[in-house]
Amino acid sequence: MTSIYIDADACPVKNEIYRVAERYGLKVYVVSNSYLGVPRDPRIELVVVSDSFDAADNWIAERAAAGDIVVTADIPLADRCLKAGASVIGNTGVPFTTASIGMAMANRELMSNLRAMGEITGGPKPMSPRDRSRFLSALDETIQKLRRQR
Repeated sequence: MTSIYIDADACPVKNEIYRVAERYGLKVYVVSNSYLGVPRDPRIELVVVSDSFDAADNWIAERAAAGDIVVTADIPLADRCLKAGASVIGNTGVPFTTASIGMAMANRELMSNLRAMGEITGGPKPMSPRDRSRFLSALDETIQKLRRQR
């Protein structure tokens, strides 16, 4: 059975995930370093981990497997989950794949170095309606693909 794991601390599409998971009857694990409000639904489970570095990432990576979906913007977590066989979707609806993760890791390293040198400041741009639409489409497509594989 497919489960969805959300790297929830900074995830802007949690409500969209809840709606899609309800439609398909999927289990959702909302993994966070702090308590978050989640819908009262037996299929949605809030998992609060310690506030130690990468605790949420480690919890997800240890459980995500083939047939599961992970939603995260964290590229190293995406890499770990892909290696475990899970499907991974970024918060803006761009899927991470085994073909794209190497470039994403290299780009992350480059941006980290540029920030360290003071060349780049600021974070990611805000979510747009187009990003939300792309996310919903990617999530639905991934669920359909996993269902066909079973």
